[in-house]
Amino acid sequence: MQDPIVVTGLGAVTPLASGVEATWRRLIAGESGIKTNSRFDTEGWKCRIAGLVPSKADATDGFDPGDAMAPQDLRKTDLFIHYAMAAANEALRQSGWEPQDIHGKARTATLIATGVGGIPAITGAVETIRTVGVRRLSPFIIPSFLPNLATGQIAIRFGFNGPSGAPVTACGASAQAIGDAMRLIRTGEADVALCGGAEACVDPVAIGGFTAARALSFGFNDTPAAASRPFDADHEGFVLSEGAAMLVIERLSHAERRGATPLAVLSGYGTTTDAHHVTAGWPDGREAARAVQMALAMAELAPDQISYVNAHATSTPVGDAAELCALSTVFGVNGGGVAVSSTKSATGHMLGAAGAIEAVFSILALRDQILPAGLNIADPMEEARGFNLVRDTARSEDVHHVVSNAFGFGGVNAALVFSEV
Repeated sequence: MQDPIVVTGLGAVTPLASGVEATWRRLIAGESGIKTNSRFDTEGWKCRIAGLVPSKADATDGFDPGDAMAPQDLRKTDLFIHYAMAAANEALRQSGWEPQDIHGKARTATLIATGVGGIPAITGAVETIRTVGVRRLSPFIIPSFLPNLATGQIAIRFGFNGPSGAPVTACGASAQAIGDAMRLIRTGEADVALCGGAEACVDPVAIGGFTAARALSFGFNDTPAAASRPFDADHEGFVLSEGAAMLVIERLSHAERRGATPLAVLSGYGTTTDAHHVTAGWPDGREAARAVQMALAMAELAPDQISYVNAHATSTPVGDAAELCALSTVFGVNGGGVAVSSTKSATGHMLGAAGAIEAVFSILALRDQILPAGLNIADPMEEARGFNLVRDTARSEDVHHVVSNAFGFGGVNAALVFSEV
């Protein structure tokens, strides 16, 4: 019998709150983390909203970078690394994994994904060169924004010498980081892995670029909480958000030997590529469906054994419709009755960190036997009618196995399956 891979630690920094339990509490209460964008002056901009991580000044459960890193390290690193470190600290603390011996450190993998890395650091450096000259650039500017430096900084902090990586596969990145970490443990290259993703690109370049691509919501600037509305007829685009989420995973036997508490089983993973279009998947969701089917096959589960799907659905008409087609392919007409929601309705789209935070929510759904609701579904889009959408209010339900989807630009499709311990 195969030794299951289990999750023993979770960490999160999100637009809802800093910390897993505070984020989950607000999500289940139906709160939204989407607000007016105060990161920079958006007067005259088409899109003026974003999912910003609250600070301690905004909320008692807000983010304090000083809790994550020392002041001298904060100055040398971009914001996505700050979020990653905070989420890693929380996940490792819950798991109790703090190896002090050479063997334990050598057997710990670190895989932290991001969609774009440190865009604010890059754009800030360009502005420094333009206004005061290249000689004023910090010697730390390059390592402050490199996508793999969240992984690198965390490995340095904790002395993890095992395999490391940093998938940059757009919005599928952190789901792939979790899947890659699972493979490392399955092949015997690591005993424990810290895996997830981080993003902090609420920046003029990202907002401007996604606006130019007609990907963002801009019709709800005066009612930000209503802007992210996956599967609703009035959806018009996603809301750019930031944050980080981390999982600690290991074999069940390893967790039991050290007295760690398993939270869920990571039972399946599948990934495919559309090879179709730079920004859009196949309209019929064919490769997205195949990723889910691969994950179910690895988990040795039939579609009718899945209790809930945390959909990737970002609130774009094309993407939401394609995912619904994929779900019908896998589960049957109208999803075969499986419960579906998209928690991006509350968090917005955290890009490279999206798959990881939605994996966290999937695990918590298993733990608490409750399904988070999709907000703002006032009138389901035509393709969603007949689906078992979890709308408006969280739903108590028997939850045994969960699928969590993540898809990204470039045709990336990734699906994870989590199961009860």
